[in-house]
Amino acid sequence: MKEKAKNNILIKNKRASFDYELLETYTAGIVLTGTEIKSIRLGKASLVDTFCIVDKGELWVKNMYIAEYFYGTYNNHVARRDRKLLLTKKELRKIAGEVRTTGFTIVPTKLFINEKGLAKLVVAVAKGKKEYDKRDSIRERDDRREMDRAFKH
Repeated sequence: MKEKAKNNILIKNKRASFDYELLETYTAGIVLTGTEIKSIRLGKASLVDTFCIVDKGELWVKNMYIAEYFYGTYNNHVARRDRKLLLTKKELRKIAGEVRTTGFTIVPTKLFINEKGLAKLVVAVAKGKKEYDKRDSIRERDDRREMDRAFKH
């Protein structure tokens, strides 16, 4: 029996947890073309400045960068096209209801390859942080780092 190679591709959106308070997360599949999945498996993707919208009962990820596949031919993909996300109808209705509330948005946080070799995107319903909340996050991170240093010595 043929075993698949261990895929440890994990692309994170580090700014998401800094700029937003993540409330609830969902794992969604992504509709991709052949050269896009090959680029993701090589780790050539980014979630910087990426966001999601609900349009006609469907969830779309906008501005997600997947580099063109080096060995692709004339049918290579466009690097920053809109990509459809796959969730259940129940999850889509719940997300759409939460996002209608003012101040809430949908933010992609992680892109990974699961054990079956499929690309999955973890999206979070989030609320934007104010400037003072960001300062609190920085202070907590610095305090945690100081405690770790003191504990090691």
